[in-house]
Amino acid sequence: MADEEIRAEIERLRQETGALILAHNYQRPEVQDLAEYVGDSLGLARQAAATGAEVIIFCGVHFMAETANILCPDKITVLPEPEAGCPLADTITAAGLRALKAEHPGAVVVTYVNSSAEVKAESDYCCTSGNAVSVVNSIDAPEIIFAPDRNLGRYVADLTGKRLILWDGCCPIHERISAEQIRALKKAHPAAPVVVHPECRKEVVELADAVASTSGIFEYAARSEAEELIVGTELGMYHRLKKLNPGKEFLFPSANTLCPNMKLITLPKVLRALQTLEPRVVVSADMREKALAAVDRMVAIG
Repeated sequence: MADEEIRAEIERLRQETGALILAHNYQRPEVQDLAEYVGDSLGLARQAAATGAEVIIFCGVHFMAETANILCPDKITVLPEPEAGCPLADTITAAGLRALKAEHPGAVVVTYVNSSAEVKAESDYCCTSGNAVSVVNSIDAPEIIFAPDRNLGRYVADLTGKRLILWDGCCPIHERISAEQIRALKKAHPAAPVVVHPECRKEVVELADAVASTSGIFEYAARSEAEELIVGTELGMYHRLKKLNPGKEFLFPSANTLCPNMKLITLPKVLRALQTLEPRVVVSADMREKALAAVDRMVAIG
């Protein structure tokens, strides 16, 4: 089938099933364009929690679909590509987090949403890059374990002044962005402000005019009067940034800042997901109960 035929069939099945299609900002352009909502992890979680649809087609990675199922266990959550994982989430296990908690009894655990349901179940709070500072600021505790992204953790510690015990994980895509790349772009485009994701390394963050989640980057781009902006995050953001800001140009540090896992979902896979309502992501009732409090706190804190 040609792409236009696939899109038409997706639309027909969406109407027939009443499914809600959600897509992360890093998805392929053609997948973003067919979704009813495109956003970051927090926005997608909130959409999943609020929807009256019985079926959620989640165009993202595995931990995101798990989070939707934790919030909406009565709904069918379908991840069009089951192999779409997250290398950052893979850096931490529930056993590893339990061991760290044993070393710091009494510490409050804040876990980035980029983590498995098992890890969330060992956590007191979840957070996203958009609300991590607010979550940590809301906690009155002498020690806070922050997992698994060390770069985001350092950024949060710097802004809150709190002592965070950091898990040593990172997003390989954001870790790949270098200060040298940002400096080179600044030299070539001196009038362009720099906005980067807090998963970037500290030396990259220090070069930025603004640090923001993916949703925050869109807001910054909309407010900026600059004709060019340097953007330090995953390259999939370009499509929607340009779509929402056609008169501006967006400069990325490298063509290598592509998340291969996010790009695994394609139009034929979305169609197959709607045809079969498979593969489903189901978090066990026991695991969901343990993880739900932490996820609810993430959704509730702005």
